Amino acid sequence: MKALVYNGPRDVRVADVPDPKIEKPTDAIVRITATNICGSDLHMYEGRTEVEAGTVLGHENMGEVVAVGAAVQRVKKGDMVCLPFNVSCGFCENCDSGFTGFCLTANPGNAGAAYGYAAMGPYRGGQAELLRVPFADFNCLVLPEDAEEKQEDYVMLSDIFPTGYHATELANVQPGETVVVFGAGPVGLLAAY
Repeated sequence: MKALVYNGPRDVRVADVPDPKIEKPTDAIVRITATNICGSDLHMYEGRTEVEAGTVLGHENMGEVVAVGAAVQRVKKGDMVCLPFNVSCGFCENCDSGFTGFCLTANPGNAGAAYGYAAMGPYRGGQAELLRVPFADFNCLVLPEDAEEKQEDYVMLSDIFPTGYHATELANVQPGETVVVFGAGPVGLLAAY
């Protein structure tokens, strides 16, 4: 398959890489139909992180499920799904407490995992034709029937919109309050929204 591969600072290329496979019975394979380039991807692109050469980038992904492992119960082949940027198990102490960004299972020895991101586990990113999704029943947000025609909207659920929304939650913004959002990139615009 084709994928966007990091080779070093300011050196990313579309290259042929092996197709992902079902590695565990809880996995799914998703054919990527929409993906965003995150501002944090620039940290890797510019060489400000310790990302390994050969890493497939991309953590804002959605697409169609093309295969599921034997233990996947909720997600079905043919479902359109959006994937959160972080990879989480859904059952460790942190996930059970709602801190899925700090999953203790998905990246053993570290708190937190993500698709195609520096030091965030062994998971390839979704700026590729196909993506292996571990813990698919937990990590796949199954989308409604209109997902294919509205995918440019739904793909924002992977990172951009939840990050902006979470910022307003952390700031305890209440209806009717006047606030200032510094930064008018995608996350800042969605926080303002």
